[in-house]
Amino acid sequence: MSETRNMKHLQIVYHSQTCRTEALAYAVYRGACDPQIDGVTTRIARAAEAQLDELLWADAIVLGTPENFGYMSGAMKDFFDRTYYPAQGRIEGLPYALFVSAGNDGRGAVSAVQRIARGYPFKQVREALVVRGEPSAVHIAQCYEIGMAVAAGLELGVF
Repeated sequence: MSETRNMKHLQIVYHSQTCRTEALAYAVYRGACDPQIDGVTTRIARAAEAQLDELLWADAIVLGTPENFGYMSGAMKDFFDRTYYPAQGRIEGLPYALFVSAGNDGRGAVSAVQRIARGYPFKQVREALVVRGEPSAVHIAQCYEIGMAVAAGLELGVF
């Protein structure tokens, strides 16, 4: 899809070491790129490589992190650390969605991301999805739906 002036921008930022979170992130990406969505350009980046430019480019963001020691991944926290102060006053109310690949209950990771997101401030547009254990076809479909829903919301001007 070619990028034009009226295109909205959806950025996906994720971290993955076991490929579980990566599989979920690419399902979000495929959903955002569904042929029914015509007015949104979507990019995907690993948290360790994502920069302030990705955040400033975005009209919405989807974040994906594994649960590490009951918290978000260090790479996701690093992304927040590197972008928080430079982004202040430039992304107020940025719509976001979150998915967590969890070995436990995922609550700590969700809570940590939500707390930081309120500080930016981002605007949560979907309930966080927590995937416990190995992602199933149902989880992949749920992530596809997240991507499609966030992209459709951007395209329709819902947020």
